[in-house]
Amino acid sequence: MAPSCETSTLRVLCPKLLLSGNQQGTLQWLIGSPFFPPFTVVSTFRCIHQSLDLDQESDDLRKLLPKGFEVIGGLIVGDSDAEKSALEAVRAARRLRKSVSEGGELDDEKIVGASVDAGTGTIHFFISKTEKSAKLEPVGSVVYEEDKSGKYLWENGCLLHCELPIKLPFYFPASSPSDSKKMFLEAIDAVITQFKEPCAVYIAGSLKKASGDVPKPVVLRGKDFGFGADASNINRLPGAEDQVSDTKMLSCSHLCPNSKTTSLVNSAENADKIQISVMLNRSENSPTSGAPVAEYFPAMEEARLIVVGLNLDVLTYAPKELPLMHAVSNLVIPALVDQLYSLKKIILPHLLMEHPQLRIYHFNPPGVLHPITTIYELNYGETEMKQVDVRKSLHMRLGLPLDRPLLRTANALDLSVNDESRSNTKKRGSILLKDVHIGIPSSGVSEGVSSLIQGSYEYYHYLQDSFDDSGWGCAYRSLQTIISWFRLQHYTSISVPSHREIQQTLVEIGDKEPSFVGSREWIGAIELSFVLDKLLGVSCKIMNFRSGSELPEKCRELALHFETQGTPIMIGGGVLAYTLLGVDYDEGSGDCAFLILDPHYTGGEDHKKIVNGGWCGWKKAVDSKGKSFFLHNKFYNLLLPQRPNMV
Repeated sequence: MAPSCETSTLRVLCPKLLLSGNQQGTLQWLIGSPFFPPFTVVSTFRCIHQSLDLDQESDDLRKLLPKGFEVIGGLIVGDSDAEKSALEAVRAARRLRKSVSEGGELDDEKIVGASVDAGTGTIHFFISKTEKSAKLEPVGSVVYEEDKSGKYLWENGCLLHCELPIKLPFYFPASSPSDSKKMFLEAIDAVITQFKEPCAVYIAGSLKKASGDVPKPVVLRGKDFGFGADASNINRLPGAEDQVSDTKMLSCSHLCPNSKTTSLVNSAENADKIQISVMLNRSENSPTSGAPVAEYFPAMEEARLIVVGLNLDVLTYAPKELPLMHAVSNLVIPALVDQLYSLKKIILPHLLMEHPQLRIYHFNPPGVLHPITTIYELNYGETEMKQVDVRKSLHMRLGLPLDRPLLRTANALDLSVNDESRSNTKKRGSILLKDVHIGIPSSGVSEGVSSLIQGSYEYYHYLQDSFDDSGWGCAYRSLQTIISWFRLQHYTSISVPSHREIQQTLVEIGDKEPSFVGSREWIGAIELSFVLDKLLGVSCKIMNFRSGSELPEKCRELALHFETQGTPIMIGGGVLAYTLLGVDYDEGSGDCAFLILDPHYTGGEDHKKIVNGGWCGWKKAVDSKGKSFFLHNKFYNLLLPQRPNMV
């Protein structure tokens, strides 16, 4: 039984609760799960439709939110009367819950209402016990647990993934095109009926490689399902499912390799995944034998045939202790039904015309603990304005920045079999290390605040790809590392250029003579900025220093770059070039350190050797012996690539 509201604890797992500042009247939906303790907030979605268009809001949330998560309350930016504002948020959340579930009955679940004081930013939390309650009760305590939220979700839960391509044929009288919609809707309803037929078969298998034995797929039959059960009241199973002989009693953990290992699982990317395949067993043994029968229904008048392609792709969340049978019948199948209805609504206006090219993607953007699902119309590609507007709308709903391509198709979750080797990239026969600064020793700046590169990059250095550029290619390698960052953040899909391709680009724009191609000439910050502008459309800021002693004076400015832009920086000094990945700065004492990635390394792709050899690590502005990594008598320039403003 849930605790009384006076002593209840509200747990906040999401790293960011307030998405849109303190603009009065802004409404957000609080997201939880029926499988979590009461009043546990996993994420929050912004209400983006004017005048609270519940039909559109419920349609959007039905598409976006995986089964296994649900709206558990509302948060509103209000005035000084916190309870009155929170009650408004509660009523909106209850109406939305009804609209999402398409039910008209009273909502007697306990609902969270939160009010943000527009003046102070203070958040007040309340609980509404029932829909009839006109008074709210304050929450006893609020606990913020964002530091261990991912671990909580994914050590205890898993994802079920189901893809189902459908070719849906239907006929209608050629003389009556208006009947096409009716026939299409009937065909959709017939598919939904088949999901729940006794002859439907669902095969569940592990979607992740494991070091030990992979369990055999589990066959579940429609005749054994119990539909419509309350997910929060389904009995969980103990962990010892290996001794269970009845497949109806096997839990999801039976197909979860991470349940049997000590693997670190803290995100949807590396969570356990179960693949669900759908089949119809039409050849099941019949009690009576007989020859096959074919029935002929002649058309009474000229008819027209239309075939609609529907590629369903759903993702749901379930606790590992949940029986597989219930996970499929109460999560996967309802998700297929909802998605079918969503696709139907999009296709219906275009039924007698060219059908939109609909593709379903799953994303796990930063700051959102669980995956989201989107339906993209890709008739004209990702850069078409209509598709850009769709992504902008999603960014607003999820509180994502509008200058980062976080929901492009290249960012979609990879739901193929997991392979740990994907953490590094293979290029031209060699393995490129990624994010080599992770795990390095601290900077030594005792009271410093570190500001680091945001996102992943590949480490390019001398002698890679069996190409000898020792002594002249360091700036080329730094440029390759910078371009790899833009690739891995999905700002571009171009390949990282070779030295020769970089030289050809500079010749094409008229900066160099044709003889420059194939030479061993150095390049600097100006040339790098030309190449980035030509190949990626990226603008750069260049900072010049008469002496290395001036660099520490710009630590605050460099920290701001990493906090707002997050791109790697090229440092050039004479004939040397380095890549700067971050700064650690103590504003009180002025002490600072620079995180340097050195392209002059000539060894193999050995992370331990690179870190221990100082090829990636913190360099103090002035060390204990009074020496500096940057020479005082040398001119330096810094190339600061600017992040493009795009979604």
